Amino acid sequence: MKVLKDILYKASLEAVKGSTDITVNKVEFDSRQIGKGDVFVAINGTVSNGHDYINKAISLGAKAIVCEEFPDELSENVTYVLVKNSHKALAFMAANFYGNPSNNLKLVGITGTNGKTTIATLLYQLFKKAGYKVGLLSTVKILVGDKEYKATHTTPDSLTINRYLSEMQQDGVEYCFMEVSSHGIHQKRTEGLHFAGGIFTNLSHDHLDYHKSFSEYRDVKKSFFDKLPKSAFALTNIDDKNGLVMLQNTVAKKLTYALKTYADYRAQILESQFSGLLLKINDQEVWVKLIGAFNAYNLLAIYAAAINLGLEDMEVLRLMSELESVSGRFQFIVSGPSQITAIVDYAHTPDALDNVLKTIEDIRTRNEQLITIVGCGGDRDKTKRPVMAHIASSKSDVAIFTSDNPRSEDPVDIIEDMEKGVEPQNYKKTLSVVERKQAIKIACQLAKPNDIILIAGKGHETYQEIKGVRHDFDDMQIVKEILKELNK
Repeated sequence: MKVLKDILYKASLEAVKGSTDITVNKVEFDSRQIGKGDVFVAINGTVSNGHDYINKAISLGAKAIVCEEFPDELSENVTYVLVKNSHKALAFMAANFYGNPSNNLKLVGITGTNGKTTIATLLYQLFKKAGYKVGLLSTVKILVGDKEYKATHTTPDSLTINRYLSEMQQDGVEYCFMEVSSHGIHQKRTEGLHFAGGIFTNLSHDHLDYHKSFSEYRDVKKSFFDKLPKSAFALTNIDDKNGLVMLQNTVAKKLTYALKTYADYRAQILESQFSGLLLKINDQEVWVKLIGAFNAYNLLAIYAAAINLGLEDMEVLRLMSELESVSGRFQFIVSGPSQITAIVDYAHTPDALDNVLKTIEDIRTRNEQLITIVGCGGDRDKTKRPVMAHIASSKSDVAIFTSDNPRSEDPVDIIEDMEKGVEPQNYKKTLSVVERKQAIKIACQLAKPNDIILIAGKGHETYQEIKGVRHDFDDMQIVKEILKELNK
């Protein structure tokens, strides 16, 4: 039981009807989860408006309502609290309800279009190897020490974030690394959290179905750094043209990293192979098991963050050499006698796909062909579809367009949107195969010994969402099975 007025601390109240000096059981924004004595926070969401469920929440036992507008009729013995922004109020209420756990551990947020999952996960790995108890909030999974939970969003809702942070605090976790999405920032899910540091990776075409313009997307990312405290560090990639924008108004300690520009932390790629990278970081050489220039950026960010969190320089380099690639991020196998290389990568934005294809181009001998399988998600930003197809068809010997997660859309329509980006000279090297497993099978049949197959878009995901139903689907498992069958 918590006192309502204590939970509402920092929630910027506009008006109150009733008493806030009452005890409540818990805070909820889903009316279906309301029980007797709870607080219901009415959120105006993208799918439904919580204000439509206020009466339902009261009928289920809610004794307090937090909302952006009072209902026409008020129930007796119920406290109504008016706030300007319910999302923001919920974030502060969640932090207060769970005792502000982010104040008691070192929380680092990673934001940007690409690289968030890799950086967060590898920082978790590195600090765990260094002997610390560590937490992770990522797209792939949530980790509290060694305990693993399923992730449903890149950045969970504020109640979920604080619940896991509270569990981490109780479990003795010292550091937590968290992906911070533009949706999460815009919907105020990270308000009320105390960050020890923030990392900016890069910014490219993504989520314009939600943010409407690139400048809005950029400014939402920037607002995360604007709110970092003076005690935190703000680490940004200044090889990205938006890197310095992130630092414009922050009061945090400003730090930069780059491969091409003078920065506080610099790296140079000395060797690049399928087996790994030889990097020179601030005049020290280190061999790492990860692949590609995009991972050189990720590793440099990890190095800088670890140093600023108190680890010793040489210890960080030693631990970096032991890091393993993240699930679905340039994972590859080399198949039996044919020596066909199959790569699975989460690249689902134009920039990410371009980076993966550049990495393969840098490593390959050109005596082999590169076959790329790629799709685009349904009910998402349509403008990137032709761009993805253009990149795949212009930088591969064969490009196969197929389904990703079509969701409620017809996958044929999605593929037709993609095909519009193919230039005439590339028509003959493209195929369209609606069924994803069939597309992977055709790629494997087309591949000759030593060829490379890139399966892009889904990465770590183990499902395919079609018409609201999730079906088991694992790119890596499927390509392994098909290649094994063909190698018999």
